Amino acid sequence: MIAELKVFLIAMSPIVELRGSIPLALTAYHLTIWSAYLISVLGNLFPIVFILLLLESVSGYLSRHSRFFNRFFNWLFERTRRNHAKKFEGAKALALMIFVAIPLPFTGAWTGALCAFVFGIPFRKALIAIAGGVIIAGLIVTLTTLGIIKIL
Repeated sequence: MIAELKVFLIAMSPIVELRGSIPLALTAYHLTIWSAYLISVLGNLFPIVFILLLLESVSGYLSRHSRFFNRFFNWLFERTRRNHAKKFEGAKALALMIFVAIPLPFTGAWTGALCAFVFGIPFRKALIAIAGGVIIAGLIVTLTTLGIIKIL
């Protein structure tokens, strides 16, 4: 049970996410494929619900109470939307899912939640898109760890 908890917590962490938890679960802790996959996907999605729910409230509060944060968030949102709006226009949720599904550093669920917030994707659509991306990324990482597919 300790191994499962460690895998869940690693999957929750930013940057590492399930890209680190699945290989660890399969190689170091020798969990079954389905256990490693399911625990990692659930662990990766757990903090995303809270991030999506709280990010707007927290940034709004900080913007209202701090001139620095007001300027920072305005700069961040304007710059990000200007530089990346074309990539997300039209099929925002699909683009978000594909972005999260790519198993590379800084393309996981945490970054996806930030993108959803910046681009104004509603909670339900964002959560579904991110969950889809996490499921796909989990399959890719699992199959890669097992040597069934090769990346690069």
